[in-house]
Amino acid sequence: MKIDLHKIPVRKVVLGYKDSAEEGVVAYGGKLDIRPKYQREFVYKGHQRDAVIETVKNDFPLNVMYWVKKDDGNYEVLDGQQRTISIGQYVNGDFSLNDRFFHNLTDEEQKQILDYELMIYFCEGTDKERLDWFRIINIAGEKLTEQELRNAVYTGPWLSDAKLKFSKTNCASYLLANDGGQLVSGSPIRQEYLETTLSWINDAKIEDYMAKHQHDKNAEKLWQYFRDVIAWVRKTFTNYRKEMAHVNWGELYNQFKEKKLSPIKLEAEIKKLMQDEDVTKKSGVYPYVLTRQEKYLSIRTFTDKMKREAYERQNGVCPFCKKRYDISEMEADHITPWHEGGKTIAKNCQMLCKQDNRTKSGK
Repeated sequence: MKIDLHKIPVRKVVLGYKDSAEEGVVAYGGKLDIRPKYQREFVYKGHQRDAVIETVKNDFPLNVMYWVKKDDGNYEVLDGQQRTISIGQYVNGDFSLNDRFFHNLTDEEQKQILDYELMIYFCEGTDKERLDWFRIINIAGEKLTEQELRNAVYTGPWLSDAKLKFSKTNCASYLLANDGGQLVSGSPIRQEYLETTLSWINDAKIEDYMAKHQHDKNAEKLWQYFRDVIAWVRKTFTNYRKEMAHVNWGELYNQFKEKKLSPIKLEAEIKKLMQDEDVTKKSGVYPYVLTRQEKYLSIRTFTDKMKREAYERQNGVCPFCKKRYDISEMEADHITPWHEGGKTIAKNCQMLCKQDNRTKSGK
């Protein structure tokens, strides 16, 4: 990893400063992406923004910033986005400080600001080196999400196209996933739609997928995959519920997309499970009806009172091995299994020794 410290005057950094809203913020003669296209926008509050300008005006030291060198030789701000934007906005005349805009300052005052040197680290290295380093320094200000850190590393035409489809307010993926009820949680501008889809298509190995496709001309494959998943969900689960936004649809689609499923039968079972008070995680109903794995449901556990009642009723004896144990050495179990209609109530509770309970449940 190569990390070089540079002292660059404000006048060079804000040269060509341009804020195009969701199209991004650029400066440094067009060579610096202060806020790349469709990255979430953080703007300092008034007092924070003013503090940056006061620091510069008084020639006090401002915390160091980090720029990452991209494959095309240009740069992207990794840390220092809000400080750079605050300075750029002030010089650009977007706000005043103490009722004085930049153009109201004397020539000497303007020169002092423009000549102020920003301490900036230029960072370049392998994808892994940069990602590891970015995670280490991501400790102050508005922290970047994991996906935003990945985006800073795997720049290229593929990512630009992926951001267009997954990272813009009211982008195509957001509109599709919310047409008829929300199926994906999170916010596109926080990169959560992009991260979710990448985890679906490559079994959570996001960085591997991004590295493999970094130089592709577009992200059409990822976009088509997302459309296929959403279409499969709408076709398979015809009655929308709010819990559907928290389901890992990619995992289910990858496993069951070729299987013949009955939406009518699935809906009947889902309706019943949604009314079951023992099912504490309702979003888990959807993977359960396909996989039959109870782990998705977080079945309600027996209370300490129920456990004590069963223990005393059994005189501390495990009904399987017939040995006596202290209650701390035993675990609660459904006499009639939940999937056979057994409820989590006192009369359906029995205490088994830990070994027998694990053997019975297949743990």
